[in-house]
Amino acid sequence: MQEKALNSPGFEIDPDLVITLTHGDPIMFEPFWKEEGHNATVTISGWEKMSYYACDPDDICWFLEPDFANEVLRLHRIVNNAATNGCHIIPGAGSTQLIHATLHALASIEARRHPVNVVSAAPYYSMYSDINSLKSALYHWAGDAATFKGDDNFIEIVCSPNNPDGMIRHAVLSNNAGRRVHDMAYYWPHYTPMRGPADHDIMLFTMSKATGHAGTRIGWALVKDTDVAREMVNYITLNTNGVSRDSQVRAARILKVISDGYEFPNSNGAGQFFHIGRHLLADRWRRLRQAMEVLGKFSLPRFSTEFCEFFKEHAQTYPGFAWLRSEDESINDCGDFFKSINVQIRNGRLFGAGPNYVRISLMGSDAYFDGFIKRITSVG
Repeated sequence: MQEKALNSPGFEIDPDLVITLTHGDPIMFEPFWKEEGHNATVTISGWEKMSYYACDPDDICWFLEPDFANEVLRLHRIVNNAATNGCHIIPGAGSTQLIHATLHALASIEARRHPVNVVSAAPYYSMYSDINSLKSALYHWAGDAATFKGDDNFIEIVCSPNNPDGMIRHAVLSNNAGRRVHDMAYYWPHYTPMRGPADHDIMLFTMSKATGHAGTRIGWALVKDTDVAREMVNYITLNTNGVSRDSQVRAARILKVISDGYEFPNSNGAGQFFHIGRHLLADRWRRLRQAMEVLGKFSLPRFSTEFCEFFKEHAQTYPGFAWLRSEDESINDCGDFFKSINVQIRNGRLFGAGPNYVRISLMGSDAYFDGFIKRITSVG
């Protein structure tokens, strides 16, 4: 009920309500999908998709829906953000399961000894440091890649564009040692200029950030090494006995709508999702910068304008998160400041940074974002 209310016209945030901006829940894209209506609607009959198997059980990924695989390849071809030739496509329950599957596979196959050190350059996605909660004997979190002093027994996660600061990242540690996983969740045209196809051994993507469908719980990995791909499938088989075929069917339809909007513009009424998404994020970033100037206590990252090969024009970067740094000596902990105005955020400590940093999600409902801007402006 609350989610529906937050996206209703004219909904106003109660001044005493805590505005939650901790998660990248992409509700901001909901109006686009409402407009698409039946174009993006899927009907699955009661007798369909009853089997565990989506294809030949002897195939490497026996739970991969062919239509989903085809639409993944089609969208990457249209956007040209990833080299897919020779890659295995492995679906997972979002990028979270895929990260775990990848670490398990690499540690099982490549490691000289266990546990393998897992690192990522700070500020890093807060979920990476949570892998120790799994208590795996194969790998463990070893912190900031920039300060890692170990040998070649490591896996480096490279998140680019980076969560939380939106910057383009490259591997920090030597390319002649260890293994790398490239988390490409935000390498889409509404967030950042397309600089050509990424071409890495392992690349992870997710529906939640590509299209806004976080609740569908589908992501995919593009994996070059057959042995690594097979071991990732083995992990997902043991973990969840495959991936929901129903979710893959819905995801395929969603991806088809986006691709149709560019391959067949206006022929079937499909909108151009990345153009609309970029417009929404650009507007939010404009309003956020204005509000922060009024507040006068925090600074925001600055991004250079670059040529985008998708839009065929120079474009800005508009991350789904804002990485704020305190410029006010009276604020010792950003979390405490935002808590005082009933705004819930993620403290910089969770990302390997200090308490003078904070991450704020810009992907929530219009009502929450508007309420946040009003509070910041009133404080200023």
